[in-house]
Amino acid sequence: MTTKSYLNQAIVSHFIELKADSDPDREILVFENSGYPEERLTYSEIHEKSNRIARAFLNAGIGKGDVYAVFMRNHAEFVLSMLAGPVIGAVMVPVDPRSRGDRLRFLLTHSKASAVVVSADFLPWLEQVLPQTPLIKTVFVVKKPWQPMPESLDWPTLNEILENDSWESVPQAVMDVRHPMQIIYTSGTTGDPKGVMIRNNRFGMFTIVTRLVWKYRPSDILYTGLSLTHGNAQAVTLFPALATGIPAVISAKFTKTRIWDICRKYGCTTFSLLGGMMAGIFNEPFQDNDADNSVKVVVSAGTPLAIWKDFEKRFDLKILEWYGAVEGGFAFKPPGKGPVGSFGKPLPGMMEFRVVDNDDRSVQPGTPGELIIKMIKGETRVDYLGNTEASREKTRGGWLRTGDMIVQDENGWFFFKSRIGSELRRSGDFIQPDRIERIIGEHPDVSEVCVYGIEAASGAPGESDLVAAVTPFKNRTIDPALIFEKCRKELEPNCVPSFLQIMDKIPKTISEKALDRVLKQMFSPEADNVFSLTDYQFSFTKEPQ
Repeated sequence: MTTKSYLNQAIVSHFIELKADSDPDREILVFENSGYPEERLTYSEIHEKSNRIARAFLNAGIGKGDVYAVFMRNHAEFVLSMLAGPVIGAVMVPVDPRSRGDRLRFLLTHSKASAVVVSADFLPWLEQVLPQTPLIKTVFVVKKPWQPMPESLDWPTLNEILENDSWESVPQAVMDVRHPMQIIYTSGTTGDPKGVMIRNNRFGMFTIVTRLVWKYRPSDILYTGLSLTHGNAQAVTLFPALATGIPAVISAKFTKTRIWDICRKYGCTTFSLLGGMMAGIFNEPFQDNDADNSVKVVVSAGTPLAIWKDFEKRFDLKILEWYGAVEGGFAFKPPGKGPVGSFGKPLPGMMEFRVVDNDDRSVQPGTPGELIIKMIKGETRVDYLGNTEASREKTRGGWLRTGDMIVQDENGWFFFKSRIGSELRRSGDFIQPDRIERIIGEHPDVSEVCVYGIEAASGAPGESDLVAAVTPFKNRTIDPALIFEKCRKELEPNCVPSFLQIMDKIPKTISEKALDRVLKQMFSPEADNVFSLTDYQFSFTKEPQ
């Protein structure tokens, strides 16, 4: 074994090279491919294959500081391409696999990507925008056996590069942990996404969080179906697995119908969820074996209060709640500690949280305000690619402006309320949509629900009429009268939606957050898929049986 004392374990490519020497045959990653053959990777395979890709990048003219994009679902080649970048100092843009058309073109042009690694099933979408992305000079295609391939291909395949017997290894080109590693784009829920520069020191930060917060045990097996293009999957699953040697199972995409079967098959003891995903899983029909699973802890961001306790009881597990954003900020609530509904407290000694009013004055406990965050050690900094003005505004006065409305209780626990500007208020009352979503989601025909607000017909400033966007389970249909009647019986009058918007699919971000901005654009009271409460008023004249 070579000492290689010049390598820095805080840089992920350095760490992988060291582990390839010290623990080469340890199997770390299993890629579950939705019924197709699974793929497994050891430390030595990860190091060798990512190094091969790094050499291919150099041969294609991609070097230190250059940007490349990766456009695919959670395949082994995604991770290998990600880890090739730090070796040569190239910067990766993980592209949301749902990106199409203008959004895909925006991500590629805004980031100034010069190359794209793309899976064969996404190649048609990429080729549609290539004429509008002149900076892209090279495309590497990943061919999976179950994916269709064009008869003729103008680009090299990554498969040939990985399988080639002849290759020249690449020495580590980056020693500075501040060198950029990725550009992760925000979800764009309110407009064009912003590219956040992620530096190599993020891996070291994830390692600290793994030790202090996730506290995975050697006997654990991690799982995620979240896209690796999202910071959550990297922070909670991928990088902790690489850093600890604890194996992780990764699905090509999230599936609420198979998640328990996957965890049972591989013996997974923990997985990561986001609020919208949790509600979708909870809405699935009850099964006799719901509690018969290997999962002990769900690491969740945004657990709906209305289902928190029942989710734990139904599936016999505990929830570790946390809060974070790609720009920064971190808090957590350990399982079984603190009040249900809180996302916790910040790590002591790392950052300071304040809840403030519009004039940056701290508010009293129990009073909503914006959460602002400051690093205790080091600079509070956000680097939006090509947008210095937005970067300065995000950290105005040395505090990270989260844009989240938060309440802190007298014991220092923090509770999320809403994004600034997205609050729902009706007849003077602030409405929390999660309880409405639970009541509607309990109906056996309803698969997913998103409650959002539109401008009130009354014209009252700041007031909203409520819309419930719903999707049915496969082979079922939704009767609006039954949904309205259920809401009328089980909710306060102020919480009954004014409209139902029946959708085949609810548009979402890569983090499974419903895009109410898009739903609003699609909404019209006259649309065939929109049903008004007033049309069913007759059914409310009857007394419950």
